[in-house]
Amino acid sequence: MSLKVFLELVEFKAKTASVLPFLIGLCYSWYHYHSIHFAYVVIYFIAMFLFNMAVDILDNYNDYHHATDVHDYKEKTNIIGRENLSLKLVFWLMTGLIVVSALMGIILAYFVGWPLLLMGLYCYLVGIFYSSGPRPLSSLPLGEFFSGFTMGFMISLICVYLNAYHQFTWDIATIGHIFLISLPNTLWIANLMLANNICDLEEDEKNNRYTIVHYLGKKRSLQLFIGLNIIAYLSIVFSVILHLAPVSTILALASLLVVYPQIKQFYQKQVKRETFICAVKILAIGSLIYVVCYALGLIFI
Repeated sequence: MSLKVFLELVEFKAKTASVLPFLIGLCYSWYHYHSIHFAYVVIYFIAMFLFNMAVDILDNYNDYHHATDVHDYKEKTNIIGRENLSLKLVFWLMTGLIVVSALMGIILAYFVGWPLLLMGLYCYLVGIFYSSGPRPLSSLPLGEFFSGFTMGFMISLICVYLNAYHQFTWDIATIGHIFLISLPNTLWIANLMLANNICDLEEDEKNNRYTIVHYLGKKRSLQLFIGLNIIAYLSIVFSVILHLAPVSTILALASLLVVYPQIKQFYQKQVKRETFICAVKILAIGSLIYVVCYALGLIFI
C-alpha cells in the first residue's frame, strides 16, 4: 500500500474536522481555567488522531461490504476495491489503530478520572457504529447529529476536561459554555455530512441508505445547510458577548467573505466531484479563522 493510497484510505484531508475542535478546546482551557496539561494533551491528540483514522478506514471497509450490485461503486469508487487492497490488511490496520488509541485513552483515564472513560466510551461507540451494524448511524437521519456532536463538541469537551480535571465542575453552566464555544465546529462538521448526503442522495437510496436528505428533500436540506451556517456565526457572536471567548474572536466573522461564496456555490449546484469541496472549505476556513482569532485574544490575558 503506497502512502498516497493510505492517506486516501484514512481520509487524511478530512482531519480538519477533529484537529480544530481540539484546538478550540485547548484555547478555552487556557482562557477560562488558565490550565494546560501538556503531556495529557499530547497523548489525547495522538489517540484521537489514530482513532479518527481507524473510523475512516472502518467507513470505507463497511461501505465496500454494504455496496449493492446496482452500480459499480465497489469496483470503481470505493478505495478498497479501486486499488484492489487486501481486506485482511485493511482489517488488521484498522483494528491495530483502534486498540492502540483505546489503550492510550485508558491510561489517561487512570490519571484524570472515570469521566474521561465514559466520554471516550461514547465516542468509540459512535465511531464504530457510525458505519457498522444492520442500521449504521450514517445511514439514518441522525447521522449529522452524531457526527457534529461527537467530533465538534465531545472532542472539545474532553480536551477541556483533561486540562482542568482538577477544577472542572459537571454542571449545566460549564457544559453549556463549552457547548457554545464548540457550536461553530459542531455545525460545520454536521454540514459536511449534510452536503455529502445531498450530493449522494440517489446513490445512497440505491444502497438502502435513507439519510435526513431522503426525508427532507434536497430543497429543504439546502435550507438547513444555510441555516446551520447562520447559527454557527451567531454562536461566535454570543460567545464573545457572554465572555466565553476573547473580543478578538469577533474577527472570525471576516471568514464570511470566503464562506458566503462557497455557500452560494453549493446552493446553486450539488455535484460531489465539483461542489462538495465547498462544504470542506467552509469547515476548514471557518474553523481555522475561528481558532486563530480566539488564540489571538489569549496573548493579551
